[in-house]
Amino acid sequence: MSEITPDLVRHLAGLARIALSDAEIQRLTGELGQIVDSVAKVSEVATADVPATSHPIPLTNVFRDDVPGPTLSPAAALAGAPEAESDRFKVSAILGEEQ
Repeated sequence: MSEITPDLVRHLAGLARIALSDAEIQRLTGELGQIVDSVAKVSEVATADVPATSHPIPLTNVFRDDVPGPTLSPAAALAGAPEAESDRFKVSAILGEEQ
């Protein structure tokens, strides 16, 4: 059985700055627990003689060559920004907030 508790879900929601109701916390506790249990079952079955795969068929690189091209001017890049200062995006500070 997994070690996902409502307190852990509350903590993770706080780190992610997500407000959850008690009902959502209870539902997510169960869902996250099932996910962790499923991953544990797959880990038990995985053996050293079976190579790890990320895709069932081989893939080839479909990216184009990286060739420099025209770029936006600072004014054009900042044209849609809510706030800008000294040719930079201006955002509010989040450091120092309590977690």
